[in-house]
Amino acid sequence: MRKIVLYPNKILRVVTPEIVKITLGLKKEISDLSLILKKGDNAAGLAAPQIGLNKRFFGTKEIGDGGIRIFINPKIEKTFGEMVFPMLVENGIEDDFWEGCLSFPDFFGTVKRFLKIKVSWQEIKNDILIEKEDIFEGFEAIVFQHELDHLNGIVFTDHVREDKGKFCKMIGKEMVKADLGKFN
Repeated sequence: MRKIVLYPNKILRVVTPEIVKITLGLKKEISDLSLILKKGDNAAGLAAPQIGLNKRFFGTKEIGDGGIRIFINPKIEKTFGEMVFPMLVENGIEDDFWEGCLSFPDFFGTVKRFLKIKVSWQEIKNDILIEKEDIFEGFEAIVFQHELDHLNGIVFTDHVREDKGKFCKMIGKEMVKADLGKFN
């Protein structure tokens, strides 16, 4: 079984090529990624490069049932509004949304994202790629953008730096300000 690749592994900086052919190998790799994602307690999504694959697909956990949705050759077709630092609202109190990444264990940052996007991708049906599209909002939009970044060789710390966001490390149950310096 494959393992999650940790930063600074070079595959996290590769722009993945488009998938044009369905093979048994690809189906096995998708199955492996789905299993790893399903087992991840704090995982919302996982991209092929994060398990060492130079392939253009990622998976996300479905909100509610925990099923896995696979996106092959995903694209953002349209964005709505401006990029913002997402906020969580709980009991009327606003707080930062801390984005994390399985390839950066225990590190979290604030990243500007679009909160509504129109996307397209492909799925496998009867051994052929079929076209799909949808509009995602909120958490689903954030996860889609994060995983798509992985397919383009971009990691969330790049955005934290560019957006002048906050960056922290979880130590025990406490978030402690961290240095972005080693994450170039």
